[in-house]
Amino acid sequence: MTVPEVFDQDDEDGLVLLRRPAPPADALDRVRLAVELCPAGAISVAPRPERSAVAGSSEASAAP
Repeated sequence: MTVPEVFDQDDEDGLVLLRRPAPPADALDRVRLAVELCPAGAISVAPRPERSAVAGSSEASAAP
């Protein structure tokens, strides 16, 4: 409920639903607060990938 534009909750089983995997910058503080407030620890924040890794740069490496 802290960031309804980013997270929702399934009515049937209560699972967290991700509505926006890349939230806007002005919502990041509220997203972090939602992570802290989640009683089940079901959500987390991961850093955004670097642009070169997304674009398939030769600097990006694949995980083993």
